[in-house]
Amino acid sequence: VLPSQDRAMETKAKADIATLETALEQYRLDNFSYPTTSDGLQALTQAPPSLVQPERYRRGGYIKNLPQDPWGRPYQYQAPAPDGGAFEILSFGADGAPGGTEENADIRSAS
Repeated sequence: VLPSQDRAMETKAKADIATLETALEQYRLDNFSYPTTSDGLQALTQAPPSLVQPERYRRGGYIKNLPQDPWGRPYQYQAPAPDGGAFEILSFGADGAPGGTEENADIRSAS
C-alpha cells in the first residue's frame, strides 16, 4: 500500500505544479513577465505591489487558492530558475529537504 500512496502523492504534486505553471503563463501573458522570486506564487492570487501596470492584472487573480504540496508544505518558487529557465516550482518531497531519493526526491517543474 505504501508505494501506491507514494506514487499518488508524487502524481498530485506533479498535477499541482502543472496547474501553477499554467497560471504563471497566464500571468506572464497579461503582465509581460513572471512574478519575481520575492513576489512568489502569492502573485497568482493577488496583485503584487511591484507590478508596473497593475491595471493589467486579471481581476480575481490567476488561481483561486495556492495549493500546498501533498505533505502540507508550500511549493517553492524561484524566477529565474537556477538552471537558467524562466522559473522553477518545486516540492521538496516527503522529507521536506532539498535533494533526496525515491519518496524524498524533489519534484520540479519542467520550465
